[in-house]
This record gives sequence, C-alpha cells and structure tokens, in this order.
Amino acid sequence: MMLLFYRIGLWIYAGIIHIVSLFNNKALLWIRGRKNIWKRIADIKLNSEEKVIWMHVSSLGEFEQGRPLIEELKKQNQNVQIVLTFFSPSGYEIRKNYSNANAVFYLPIDSPRNARKWYDLIKPDYVIFVKYDFWYYYIREAHLRNIPIILISAVFKPYQIFFKWYGRFYRKMLGFFNFIFVQDANSAIELKKININAEVAGDTRCDRVIQIAQNPLPLNEVKAFIQNRFTIVVGSMWNEDMQVLKDTINSSGEDIVWIIASHNIEDSYISLLEKQITKPALRYSQLQDSKDKQFQVLFIDNIGKLSSLYQFAKIAYIGGGFGKGIHNILEPAVYGVPVVFGPKYHKFNEAVEMVSCNAAFCVKNQQEAKSIFEVLIHNELKRNAAATSAYNYIKSKAGATALIIQKIYLN
Repeated sequence: MMLLFYRIGLWIYAGIIHIVSLFNNKALLWIRGRKNIWKRIADIKLNSEEKVIWMHVSSLGEFEQGRPLIEELKKQNQNVQIVLTFFSPSGYEIRKNYSNANAVFYLPIDSPRNARKWYDLIKPDYVIFVKYDFWYYYIREAHLRNIPIILISAVFKPYQIFFKWYGRFYRKMLGFFNFIFVQDANSAIELKKININAEVAGDTRCDRVIQIAQNPLPLNEVKAFIQNRFTIVVGSMWNEDMQVLKDTINSSGEDIVWIIASHNIEDSYISLLEKQITKPALRYSQLQDSKDKQFQVLFIDNIGKLSSLYQFAKIAYIGGGFGKGIHNILEPAVYGVPVVFGPKYHKFNEAVEMVSCNAAFCVKNQQEAKSIFEVLIHNELKRNAAATSAYNYIKSKAGATALIIQKIYLN
C-alpha cells in the first residue's frame, strides 16, 4: 500500500512542478533539464573495460560532500568513470560541467521502468548516494542486480520517518544498502535500534575544506586592503543578517575591517546592503590593490573567493541563520576561526557540535550580536580558545574519504 502512495506522490509532485514552472524559473529548469534526457544518457560514451561509479546527490550541498570522494577516486585511478546525477537545478546548473565527471545529468523521475532503463544504459559497478534523497526504485534495482550500493555522509535523527511505526517502507530502503557511512555516533545508534548497521566515518566536507585551506587563493589585493588590521569576514550574508549586524559594524573601531560576501551578488542586492552601512565601504570590483585605510568595509561582488577569504579572518559570521538555515561553517573553521551565526542552525550537525565545544556562537538579535562580537574582538584568550576548538573540530572529523574508499576497494 505504501508503495502505491509513493508512486502516486511522485506523479502528483511532477504535476505540481509542471504547473509551478509557468511562473517559477527553478521549476522550469527542473522540467527543461529532463527534456530528451534518455537520448542524452544513451549518447554518452563509457568504456566497458573500466569501472563506472554512479553518484547521486540532491543539490549543491550534497555535491560538496561527495566531491572529495570523486576526486580521490580519480586520483587513485584516472580511468575510473564517474556518472553524476542531481535532483535539483540549484546543484545541476552550477556543476553540470564538472570536469571530474564523465557525465552529469538530472536524475529521471523515479519509477520501475526508469530505474531499469538507467541501469541498462549506465551499467554502474558501484552506486553511491550522498546523505539522503532516497529513491526507492533506483535503490531497489541496484539491490536486485547485486550492484554494491553505498550511502555516505548520512545523518539520522529520532524524529525521521525511518524510526516511526509507519516508516517500514523507508526502513526497507535502508536495508538495500550494502554500506552506510554516517557522520556521527548518534546516527549509528539510531540505526542500530532498527537493526541497520552503519559505520561512523565523519564528514567528507571536512576533507574538502582541509584540501582548500592547504592551497587557498592568495588574494593579494585583499591582503593589501586589510594592511594587518583586525578582520571579520561575513559569509553568505542575507538582508536579515544585515539587520542584526549593522549596528555592530557601524559602531566598530577604525582598526577593524569587515569583508562582506553577500549570498546574492546582484548589484541591486549589494546596494541594499551598502545603504545600511555608515562606515567607508567599497566593492571588490573597485579594489585595484587599494591601500587606503579610510575604507573599513569591503563588499565581495563576485563568486569563487569566499572559502579563501577566511584565511584573513579573526572572526567569521555565517549568514542564513535568520532564514532557511545557515550556510557553510566548515570553511572558516578549518582556518581556526571562531564562527557566529543566527538561530536556524539545529538541522546542521556541525553547527550543534561546534556550539557545544565553544567553537561557534549563536545570536538571536542585534543586542546578542553586539555582545558576542565585543567579547571575541577584545578578549583574546576567549577568541584563541574558540579558534583552537574550531580547528580541532575539523581535524577530528577528517578522514571520511579515505575510510570510504578503502571499504569500496576491499569489497
């Protein structure tokens, strides 16, 4: 009965997407990206003599968790063939030309026919799902064909459907996986309660940020702008974050530099943020190796630099905590930078754990923001302790990629 509901739910979902696509660009991309999908899949050229690994991710965040595994697999065997699929446009549209994948597609909607057709065409030797986005027929078909199927970077909570009395259908899906690698011990404990074995591997994103931090962009023009001043980097800022931070920024001392990377880099959005700042400010595109100390705020109006900007930070603020949820806090933490963010963080294991070890701090309003920044700026002992905790947290979670690859090759 649950399987019938599942199929009906997929039909309804596809129907809603088609309706929404009439006025929503993301939904339209979802539709267009799957147009003639089977012809494009049939046209890819894969070498039958070499291993094929299919990795499925939901969106961009999950891709970043799978990426270290792909790159290490390629490093160990250049001939291994990677087929990467996305469910969401927000991941596919950004990574559709990812150079380490032999092919990148939207995943055709889940059905018995589509699953059979997919495996007939791709013929993967291994299947890897990242974190979640479980699709019953694709997972079952791998199981029926005795193709090893692996779940990586997963997190499980007691409130999820797997652990409910009515979650038998979803528990069955977990039973199809040959290996399940989870980020933390609590996830393994929850799975054990429903007789599912899992191995605690850590978070593959930690391997990724360590790799980035070993070779960051030099950004010499930013370094010249800072001139050894105390630097605070605000990553993925939304206007809601600015409402909380603007008093702290505007009242900060003249020896403090704020580097602000907006989540939205459209000119109108950055202008909206700029208007709320009374300190002398300029944009990255206007920088030109400026050494003028009159400027205290730098707005980043391009992409691809944020993860390297954290190398200059004494403190980082990560946006999203007053909206749908915080953005990446591991990128600053790897440099040993204390992290501050808003209250929407409880869905993110790393945030919960970093708060508990005093490497990160949550603020709920302007007053709390001003207070915590005052402490972290002027209390060097507290700031250094938080910095050490942040760095140690990343190191403690590293190594997931090597562990997963070892398991793949040994089996």
